[in-house]
Amino acid sequence: MHLSAASKPLTSEELAKAMHTNPVVVRRTMAGLREAGLVRSEKGHGGGWSVARDLEAMTLYDVYAAIGAPTPFALGNRTESPGCLVEQVVNESLDDAFKEAETILMARLRTVSLAALAVQFKHRLTAHNEHQGECVYDV
Repeated sequence: MHLSAASKPLTSEELAKAMHTNPVVVRRTMAGLREAGLVRSEKGHGGGWSVARDLEAMTLYDVYAAIGAPTPFALGNRTESPGCLVEQVVNESLDDAFKEAETILMARLRTVSLAALAVQFKHRLTAHNEHQGECVYDV
């Protein structure tokens, strides 16, 4: 979304500042997005990261897959073969719920285009500026 709102390519440092993180984290994440063809990078003066495809053709699932499809939930089985019978029963009970929730989440990610999110962001930015004065979007 930061890239779609920017009028020029953004450096890893600019993106890191906007996202309150480290440029190394940004570069690592962006590398996966670049390999998936979602973003591109240009070196040199005026270079940086930019969107490589039409936002309408990209979904949240594309981004999720490009960053390595991490486990979507922090909760879950701590051990694959627990020796504790209580833990076994609890894990079996929760496994189905987690699988069902993950199926629903992945289906939803496939339906949300980045273009739709960009429209929502622009509406919120406009509303914010109307109520609080000009917001300096610094990326």
